[in-house]
Order: sequence, then C-alpha cells, then structure tokens
Amino acid sequence: MKEERHVITMLVENEPGVTARVSGLFASRNYNIETICGAPTANPDMSRITITTQANPERLEQIMKQLRRLIKVVKVRDMTGEDAVKREMALICVKAQANKRSEIQRITDDFRAKIVDTGTSHYIIEVSGRPEKIEAMINLLRPMGIKKLARSGILGLYRESD
Repeated sequence: MKEERHVITMLVENEPGVTARVSGLFASRNYNIETICGAPTANPDMSRITITTQANPERLEQIMKQLRRLIKVVKVRDMTGEDAVKREMALICVKAQANKRSEIQRITDDFRAKIVDTGTSHYIIEVSGRPEKIEAMINLLRPMGIKKLARSGILGLYRESD
C-alpha cells in the first residue's frame, strides 16, 4: 500500500512528559515523525500536538488507535484533507550579495514574507503559509545560497461551521 503524508492533531493534558510519551510511541513502533509541534491552547490545562508522518491507511489506523490509548491524550484526529487550515512558518538565512539583493527582495515581496534581519552578507527572511508555499519560496531562494533554515512544522485548526 502506498504511504501518504498525514497530519495528525491531538488535544492532550498540558502536563510534563505527554509529548515524550507521544514521540516515544512513534519511536517504539518504528513510525517516523516528519514534524512535531506542541503548544498550550486557549485552555491553559490543554495542549495541542500536531504531527506530520508518512503512513499507508493500515498503519495510520494503528497509529490513531495507539495514540487514543495513551494516558493524557483527550482527542486525536487525522487532519489530512481540505477541511482544515494548515500553516507553517520558516526562517531562511540566505546569502545576500549586492547584485542579488533586489531579486531577494522581489521574491520576499511576492511571497508576502518579510526580511527580519539584514547583515552585510545575508538576509534572514520570515515566511508563513501553506507548506507548499514554504517549499516554493525555498526553491526560489536556493540558487542565491541558503545558509541556514528553520521550519516550524505544520500547525492546523479545523474550520468552524457557519
């Protein structure tokens, strides 16, 4: 069966060790975590953990069942699909030679990103949006010379019904 990228979101009790138990479950069963983000929610007693992983339908079902059995995990959902708003943020440190600065600025403007640090030989650019947008910007900046890159991983929320 073909593996596809899945975004799994879970609501967990905001207590020490919960993220370690979740990531430990993946490691002990040889499931790879591509990205993981965790932070408190509007309710300070709860946190949201969002994980991106590759899985076929059978493996995804096993992951979901095993996550639901973990203590302190309140809710687990597969957020793959279009009924959710998913975003990622990246900081990209790119070489900024004098003859390339205007092109880097144009790319930054086209992606509604912003230059957050300027040096004599570099720019640090902040960009947020869908993962595909982040990839597209990275691909355009790569010929300039990416020195460093940090990505947040995917965050997501389901759309509210009207």
